[in-house]
Amino acid sequence: MPARLSLTEPSSPDRDYLRTFRHAFGETFGWETHRAHELAIFHTFAVPGISKILDQTGEFAGRGQKRYDDTVALLREISSDGPASPRGRAAIRRMNWIHRPYAISNDDLIYVLATFIVIPVRWVERYGWRDLTADEIRATVHYYRTVGRLMGIRQMPATYPEFAGYLDAYEADHHSFTEANRRLAVSLIEVIGAWAPRPARPLARRCVVAALGPPLRRALGLPEPSGLVRAGVHAALLSRAAFIRLIPPLRRARPGPRRLRSYPHGYELSEVGPAWAAGRSPGRQYPP
Repeated sequence: MPARLSLTEPSSPDRDYLRTFRHAFGETFGWETHRAHELAIFHTFAVPGISKILDQTGEFAGRGQKRYDDTVALLREISSDGPASPRGRAAIRRMNWIHRPYAISNDDLIYVLATFIVIPVRWVERYGWRDLTADEIRATVHYYRTVGRLMGIRQMPATYPEFAGYLDAYEADHHSFTEANRRLAVSLIEVIGAWAPRPARPLARRCVVAALGPPLRRALGLPEPSGLVRAGVHAALLSRAAFIRLIPPLRRARPGPRRLRSYPHGYELSEVGPAWAAGRSPGRQYPP
């Protein structure tokens, strides 16, 4: 690896995990992490036990953009000062409250946690402008294990290889097609596609489907995109990485989008989540 590339070099990846995590996944690879989190959501839709619960709530079908923004808002609140901070703990309490009415198994919770660890790492490995360091990967594991502990998740994997192995084994056993999977996937594709200019939205939706990969498309019941679209998406992502690699180090940070469409003027934590949960937990105002 060229010495000129700027890497995270924490004094201790275990003690200083939050700084390392935020630098790598919030700044250096912020855009990539945002895309990978979207992909992680699609992965959870392919699990019938999870998709049944999400489909029955009607949140994605009726308020897809709000449901998407709520997920981003909670992730943002947790990472702002760290999961163990007062702000992070408040967001996790809110998330636990929203999950409380539903019968979500500990195994399912570990799987969802694993998607937020493994899928961003794999995305950066494939489409990042540089490789992640071992310390950065350890930091994301430490970060999400802290989140998991505060969520009350038990018997979590301890290392990245263990999380990756858990995710792959879980998907081999649980990914299978149902109509609920398809409905959720189509709803999220519509949300993402709507961000493009109107004439480009059909192509944007096809590009989203192309980025999912054949096994996931089959589990979600989505049509196979043309070879031209698949090749175009892959080439565009690789070209983007190559371009960023060439620009000056100080301009390489690519944070994810800051504005949440559902909260143009900011939000209170008690607003985040489904309508039934509105006002059910204390919150304070934060900027958009």
